Amino acid sequence: MSLDAIIIGAGHNGLVTACYLARAGMKVVVVEKNDWIGGAAVSRSLHPGFTYSNCSYVSSLFRPEIMRDLDLPRHGLQILPYEGGAVLTRDGGYLAMFRDHDANRREFARRNPRDAEAYDRYARDVLRHCRFIRPLLMRTPPDPSRFRPRDLAELAWLGRKVMAMSEEQIAAMVRFWTMSIADYLDEYFTDPVIKAYLAVSAIIGTALGPMSPGSAYVLLHHYMGDVDGNVGAWGFARGGMGSITTALHRSLQAAGGTVRAGRGVERILVANGRAVGVRLEGGEEVRARRVISNMDVKRTLLTHVEAAELPGDLRRQVARFKTRGSSGKVNIALDGPPRFTALPEGAPMLKGDLHFTDSIERMERAYDDWKSGHFSRDPFQDMMIPTMIDPTMAPPGKHFMSCFVQYAPPKIAGRDWTDADRDAFGKTVIDQIEAHAPGFRNLILHAEVRTPRELEAEVGLTDGNIFQGELTFDQLLFNRPLPGYAQYRSPIRDLWLCGSSTHPGGGVMGAPGRNAAAEILREIRAPATMGDAYAVL
Repeated sequence: MSLDAIIIGAGHNGLVTACYLARAGMKVVVVEKNDWIGGAAVSRSLHPGFTYSNCSYVSSLFRPEIMRDLDLPRHGLQILPYEGGAVLTRDGGYLAMFRDHDANRREFARRNPRDAEAYDRYARDVLRHCRFIRPLLMRTPPDPSRFRPRDLAELAWLGRKVMAMSEEQIAAMVRFWTMSIADYLDEYFTDPVIKAYLAVSAIIGTALGPMSPGSAYVLLHHYMGDVDGNVGAWGFARGGMGSITTALHRSLQAAGGTVRAGRGVERILVANGRAVGVRLEGGEEVRARRVISNMDVKRTLLTHVEAAELPGDLRRQVARFKTRGSSGKVNIALDGPPRFTALPEGAPMLKGDLHFTDSIERMERAYDDWKSGHFSRDPFQDMMIPTMIDPTMAPPGKHFMSCFVQYAPPKIAGRDWTDADRDAFGKTVIDQIEAHAPGFRNLILHAEVRTPRELEAEVGLTDGNIFQGELTFDQLLFNRPLPGYAQYRSPIRDLWLCGSSTHPGGGVMGAPGRNAAAEILREIRAPATMGDAYAVL
């Protein structure tokens, strides 16, 4: 069979690209190194009777347009919105958060009436920034260096969006994109616990602290999703995050595409400057008219392409793409529900995300440990118990807990992680939970501890970076991953990129995969209009 496309990696973006291409009539095969599909969006059985979302753990960013296009609900995908969450404070109290804006406002008023008033203004301003950014997610960024008609048209479209704003709004947008979340929240709120809760989305998965310039944009990135039309809402995929990639796999099969799991790619084959296929581990070669990599740009071009195929200056540019990991994960099977001393019995906040970091200063100190080359001694945790909403993930009466942890560096004091480092990291996380839920440790049936070492080795995330590249301003839009290569093409003909190191970035979003497919199909259908695009074989 002559293949039209080989996609490397059965993560969610690779599967999204494959689905769109297969639906367009192309012969598509996805190759995956692991014995399971899903990449970082996976459900795995690591303890009898339990289903773990052992990498990504919540859904919101996944684009509803993609869900509709690929009929994912018909293929079994269901997103269950969660109720809210809470910060558990060191003085034994808590700040609750809810899906409802007015409920949040009342909770803020319990701590600080002026902050409750400011919350309306804050929500309005952040939503304005979201409305500007959201339409960009499903569009290929223009290349301002080439001045092709299509790029000029896209730049003009962006210009019209900006000119529709007032001077005050433009200034506010530029400030927001470049300032720290700590400074931004200081303009609205005074209560440290309220600011700590709202700062969370600005540090998740990011090698920045809340006081780092540029961290405010990361918050916006996390606010751009929705569940059931509720902008900024989050939820659990019923059956774990692997339900998303399982539904994508079923959609691909329905369109005639296939996945070959358990065979990693050793080398991308290039002939006369053009990608012509892949060599799998074990030596088998598979040929295709184009190769599409769901790996990050570093892994694709520096590890799986012969050095001679890229000029040295370009290799240096790729090497400088920032992929500093900052996150770890602890997944826990529990014999019963934990009892947090600060929360009332049956509190709805247990059905959302729980945090122990009750000030931005405490969050910044956790980041200081990362900067010194050590995991945080007092880490920030985004802790959830999805089985409070989705009982399918554990036996009756048991629970699965997901603990996403900041900060964990790619190296410990400049050296590789050891098993002893990993175990100490896991103990630090569990000790912190025990302090707020006495007896928690006795409920643990099994725990999986994942540092950047495991994330890179098992999932292929370079340096353990969950976004396949940092979401800093210099690595966004037409700079992602590199200036001149932000339109899903690589420097090698017919080698494409569809992973999260491309626009618009990381998270279980699917937009990079969909946009890459759109560019591939646009080139095939109209090569003469593509400027310097490559002719179809």
